[in-house]
Amino acid sequence: MSVLDGMIQGFQVAFSIQGIMFIFIGVLLGTIIGMLPGLGPITAIGVMIPISYGMDPNMALVMMAGVYYGAVFGGSTSSILLNAPGIAGTVASSFDGYPMAQQGKAGKALAIAAISSFVGGTVGVILLMAFAPVLAKVAIVFGPAEYFVLMLLALTAISSLADGSMNKALISSVLGFMVATIGIDGQTGTPRFTFGSMNLLNGVEFLVIALGLFALAEVWFLIINRKKKLFKGDGNIGSLRITKTEFKEMRGPVGRQSFLGFILGILPGAGATIASFIGYITEKKISKTPEKFGTGSVAGLAAPETANNAATSGAFVPLLSLGIPGSGTTAVLLGALLVMGIQPGPLLIQDQPALFWGVIASMYIGNIFLLILNLPLIPYISKILSIPRAMLISLVIVFCLIGVYSLSFNTFDLYLLLVFGVVGYLMKVLDFPPAPFILSFILGGMMEQSLRKALTISNGNLTIFIDRPIALSILIVTVLALTLPPFIRKVKGSPTI
Repeated sequence: MSVLDGMIQGFQVAFSIQGIMFIFIGVLLGTIIGMLPGLGPITAIGVMIPISYGMDPNMALVMMAGVYYGAVFGGSTSSILLNAPGIAGTVASSFDGYPMAQQGKAGKALAIAAISSFVGGTVGVILLMAFAPVLAKVAIVFGPAEYFVLMLLALTAISSLADGSMNKALISSVLGFMVATIGIDGQTGTPRFTFGSMNLLNGVEFLVIALGLFALAEVWFLIINRKKKLFKGDGNIGSLRITKTEFKEMRGPVGRQSFLGFILGILPGAGATIASFIGYITEKKISKTPEKFGTGSVAGLAAPETANNAATSGAFVPLLSLGIPGSGTTAVLLGALLVMGIQPGPLLIQDQPALFWGVIASMYIGNIFLLILNLPLIPYISKILSIPRAMLISLVIVFCLIGVYSLSFNTFDLYLLLVFGVVGYLMKVLDFPPAPFILSFILGGMMEQSLRKALTISNGNLTIFIDRPIALSILIVTVLALTLPPFIRKVKGSPTI
């Protein structure tokens, strides 16, 4: 069967009455779940697996896929309004989205996020449909050596996440690496930095750190500074209209991050979280006004929102084409497929084209539904800011506690949440940027495992990182990223001869 025939079958599945209904249910549930701090798509998809028993596999999968990208689409809401990331992939959206809300531009911030998410998701789907079979072959070429140097390249961006002192950014980054090493060593099985506690054997959950450093830290800050008016125009969401200047400012980041986010989404293990961080960092690096990032920049909000939604589309390439889950959510989706008797892999396109292309076609409709759902609701969603501060703080604390407890139903995680909330508050007061901490924590475990696997393959020979063409190319880019900016600054600062 040709690709065109498969695409026709896929669109027939997506545009059927049942297909449209299940897509709508999926994206609606995903959006609501994404807005609630701590309740991510993994939980929702896990709950839906028993519900999917007896359902048509095509309908079950388009609904679960809708929950996935719907949660990423809607997860920016709590990041922007409350500085409480709904899901891990929207942490970077709070860097500029929350300052915009504090400035009385909550409506505009949500509109920018919705439009950027729509464009990123739609472009990602187009690329997925056009290149899925080919890109699957590229993704499988990436081995441990390539992943290690890719993570190394991402770490060069710590300087971009330093809002002030570079030393403070490096200290924050080191702390992130330290926390990432807590738990059982994946290679030797040795407990590390657990201090004899059984609760730390599995390490620290990302969501505990994210909600602690951002949401609870902001709660403590609001409580301690309760007499100060920290929001400009509480209850006033401002205009939703995006001006021509703002549109020009977001046009470049949206275009670039649609492609970059999709490419990062293809790589198993990268996912929407890393894509959003790298998207933010990339735009800050190339921006003519990097000092605006972190203060309510339009580009700073548009970049991660575009990248994480494009990455969500890209994550389906290794899942469907190779049967390799690229993230926790796609791992649960893989389990759901296996429960339904479907084996993802290279033969899926040939054996079940309606399923493969049906999921992809459903994303077109899903992204349109998400835009229609989110834009008209912005004035109502933004009313969250008009809730009395005492009640708002209480709601944020409750959502954080519920979200963290639902991860493992372990009260120890709640204590950890409080600890990281205090750490986040101290970092805020002492002007230590939390972003390098988060980035190092995300990359730390993957870097360590990739380095160990690469050295195991090469019997300890470090030349594996230069013998492989892709790894060497990324390593060269990393060296240039470290050396070129200081050199260019020195040249610009030198007198003209």
